[in-house]
Amino acid sequence: MAVYRFRVSFEDYEDVYRDIDMPAKSTFIDLHDEIHKSTGYDAEVPSSFYVSNDQWKKGTEIAHLPIQRKIEAGVLLMEDIRLSKFIDDPHQKFYYIYNFDRPYEFHVELVRILKEEEGKVYPSLFKSVGVAPKSLAASNFPIAVDDDEEEDFVEDEIAELYGVDEEDEYSIDEGEDDENEEGEESSGEFASGDEDY
Repeated sequence: MAVYRFRVSFEDYEDVYRDIDMPAKSTFIDLHDEIHKSTGYDAEVPSSFYVSNDQWKKGTEIAHLPIQRKIEAGVLLMEDIRLSKFIDDPHQKFYYIYNFDRPYEFHVELVRILKEEEGKVYPSLFKSVGVAPKSLAASNFPIAVDDDEEEDFVEDEIAELYGVDEEDEYSIDEGEDDENEEGEESSGEFASGDEDY
């Protein structure tokens, strides 16, 4: 089975991104959920992916919790559409708007197509760079956080979401390189023994 590696970056915070590995058979709601598992945001808010070209021009909309007008117009629903349906290019792009009431806009780009690794659990977070900005819609993110405590809090929240114990070692990778010193591909952002997240 093919695995898609997507780079998900904030449009207004280019130094904050997540690389997420998704099975080709996954739906857009699966990708939506994984994005917010890695940011700590509440996934249960109206949001949409748009199939995009290289200039990030919005095309076909794929929505979660759409308004009635969009439902009546026949908008595609995230839970009904597999990722593979709209992968026409090895660098396919999707423009993504999270939470239309207090929106964050993302660029979602396919950066690699991999073969499934035996024994690895998917979807998985491959890399996490930077701290996601605060969101008033986030259920796992407090509204008021001191600036000097924000980064520690976000790391703790993400670690909890991915099941990392306090004693386990994990890190949020600030580097750009996907390979370690021996030239082997990194196994992921959060490492705890030999387990995969």
